[in-house]
Amino acid sequence: MMHRLFKPLILGAVLMTALGGGRISQAQAPKRITIVAKRFDFTPGDITLKKGEAVVLVLTSSDVDHGVKFKDLNLNIKVPKGKTTEFPFTPTKTGTFVGQCSVFCGSGHGSMKMTLHVTE
Repeated sequence: MMHRLFKPLILGAVLMTALGGGRISQAQAPKRITIVAKRFDFTPGDITLKKGEAVVLVLTSSDVDHGVKFKDLNLNIKVPKGKTTEFPFTPTKTGTFVGQCSVFCGSGHGSMKMTLHVTE
């Protein structure tokens, strides 16, 4: 007769094996896109996404506070100097969208832009 403590352990091991070891597959984990903001530039400045595909936008700034706002997507991400902001995002419409730095960062602030291309 099997000890009562071992039954849940065996059941858990069987379930973990059946579910792929408890790990999330690459297909399930959202793609992470790292964006570095610095006076007066976003790198990368041009990003292509797929409609309905979840991503995490990881925005970092090392010089001053920055942000990026895409008015048509109702998207506004802010990142303090020396910090990183992670923003989960799933595009719901296709098109080309131009974002602007949303935190004044100096004389070149007006030209600090990033483009998102959302495809089917």
